[in-house]
Amino acid sequence: MPKINASTVAEHRAQQREALIGAAIDILVNEGAAAVTPAAVGARAGLARSSVYQYFTSSADLLATITEEAFRRSNEALAHAMAAANGPVERVEAFFRESLRLGAEGAHRPAAALMGAGLPPACQDRLRELHLEQVEPFRAAVRQLGAPEPALTADLIAGMLHTALAAVEGGAPLDTVTERTLVLVRRCLAPLGGVARATEECPSRSSSPTPADAE
Repeated sequence: MPKINASTVAEHRAQQREALIGAAIDILVNEGAAAVTPAAVGARAGLARSSVYQYFTSSADLLATITEEAFRRSNEALAHAMAAANGPVERVEAFFRESLRLGAEGAHRPAAALMGAGLPPACQDRLRELHLEQVEPFRAAVRQLGAPEPALTADLIAGMLHTALAAVEGGAPLDTVTERTLVLVRRCLAPLGGVARATEECPSRSSSPTPADAE
């Protein structure tokens, strides 16, 4: 039995399980879903394959756990960020800002790898279900703003997030991408109730003529 590096057996087991999940995610992202096997994960984590089977019964079990864990951790971070926001516009901004931060850390890579892994239909359905759960707080904020065709509006605005995530993952500066994306999001949301915030961040031309207007 490996040396216990925790105060209790339960803590030790929890640490080993986390190490195995981390190893499985690393293999998934870098080598693909087919490479996530108990033997490979155990070797990456420094544990015997027999030890892996104490926590996960198969490759499918490992992939299912990775799926749940990837979304759980991201969802907790997103929920925490949105809880501090006041009002639907601010909640949308918080969702975008935190999503981009997570993207810069690589938090979305396991889910992206799974979505492109050719998993069985049941696993693909679970991935879609988890994704919908993740974006629901954002979609709820758009609905609260009274957007026409709220589902379509949310999907169109989310398209900017997907593009921004690709930019960040491609090496663009996180701060630059975040602020530019939020400027565009505020412009989209302004007619729906974000006028004051959008004006604050992106001042429009005053209704009173300026010297330049007079010319």
